[in-house]
Amino acid sequence: MTQSVVVQVGQCGNQVGCRFWDLALREHAHVNKRGLYDEALSSFFRNVDSRKSDGGVCGVGGRIQHLKARAVLVDMEEGVVSEILQGPLREVFDSTQLLTDVSGSGNNWAVGHMTYGSAYRELIVDKLRKAAEHCDCLQCFFLIHSMGGGTGSGLGTRVLRLLEEEFPDVCRIVTSMYPSAEDDVITSPYNSVLAMKELTEHADCVLPVENQSLVDIVNKISLLSHGAKPGLTIKRDSTVISGQGGLCGAEKPFDAMNNIVANLLLNITSSARFEGSLNMDLNEIAMNLVPFPRLHYLVPSLTPLYTLADVNVPSRRLDQMFSDAFSKDHQLIRADPKHCLYLACALMLRGNVHVSDLRRNIERLRPSLPFVSWNQEGWKTGLCSVPPVGHSHSLLALANNTCVKPTFMELRERFTRLYRKKAHLHHYLHIQGMEESVFSEAMSSLSSLIEEYHHLDATKARLIPDAPRLNIAR
Repeated sequence: MTQSVVVQVGQCGNQVGCRFWDLALREHAHVNKRGLYDEALSSFFRNVDSRKSDGGVCGVGGRIQHLKARAVLVDMEEGVVSEILQGPLREVFDSTQLLTDVSGSGNNWAVGHMTYGSAYRELIVDKLRKAAEHCDCLQCFFLIHSMGGGTGSGLGTRVLRLLEEEFPDVCRIVTSMYPSAEDDVITSPYNSVLAMKELTEHADCVLPVENQSLVDIVNKISLLSHGAKPGLTIKRDSTVISGQGGLCGAEKPFDAMNNIVANLLLNITSSARFEGSLNMDLNEIAMNLVPFPRLHYLVPSLTPLYTLADVNVPSRRLDQMFSDAFSKDHQLIRADPKHCLYLACALMLRGNVHVSDLRRNIERLRPSLPFVSWNQEGWKTGLCSVPPVGHSHSLLALANNTCVKPTFMELRERFTRLYRKKAHLHHYLHIQGMEESVFSEAMSSLSSLIEEYHHLDATKARLIPDAPRLNIAR
């Protein structure tokens, strides 16, 4: 078995990470009835015996002693990490995995990237190396961060660059939380575009998640929980709508949104954590879904959207779940893939699903999904036999699709409105190492990315259906 390390940066990154570890422990507890440290647990957890003087690690097959998450937690404010350390998850982390400051990044990418990135470089590298040394076969780094603030966008992308420098052969999958247009951080367009350049250059895959999409999904859940049809209600203590009953303590305003992102991570890591008839290697995601190195933004969609919650919603038929995965209502980014161009698509299923079910549904959906002419068979599939807690099946679709272009264009427009007036620019330019050319280079990188998607989109009109087969004369 291989191991992966989760790196959570900033307030949002650590809150989402908290939900992921909470739900992952719940998932493993549901499956692992014998209390043994098995290969499934070893993929994301260490088993440490604190009674040993050296804090020795217990090997696979023994009893569970103390589980420690394979994680590094970074934040330039103490609040969220302190809450984690005072809550029920405190035993899952130790001080060697944590790095905090007290003053924060002031919603300024330059402070996070330049100031803290330089000041804490050696400490961050040291903690990443220690986490890597605990792995027998390190396969992937999962970075969780937000784009709108200062620490998540700035220090988060500095950590991403360090991962590439220190571990160039280890896959880097980034979950990036994009701010909505009504974001209360006035400088979020600057921070997001500056971070985009780093993501485009240093990540292997980026899973963009829009705050507005999460808000829309949570509102739909809320409608179901307030006077919907019988059988379509959500229990008030559901972990989707509160933190009660979970390991992260009392309910927080963003718990519902963070839960959805945590479920995305649970599904994408399921093949690494559990057995399956058609397991998908994490490295295969980038290998199969990214035909061009810069175009590595994968649109995630989930079904059911209430995974790992006590939701009284009638289970969906398998075929309906496939249809849901390609509907806009189940995407974590507002986009319209069916009217754009697919470069490739991955389907990651959990539960008792047969390969024949998978093939049948792909054939059923294929005519409505426009793929590039040179990759008509651009499907990657994975089957994990362990379903999410409380559900018979789940499905995660990751689409490399040109539909991300409008999101990036909207971000560029918001950036331009600020930059045209030079508004708030002085807050960035007084930071050591920050020059105005950094802004223009970031804008140029984003425009170039949009243009690359545009060129691919233009080929959609030239897609030629399969030529009719010749009839053989009898």
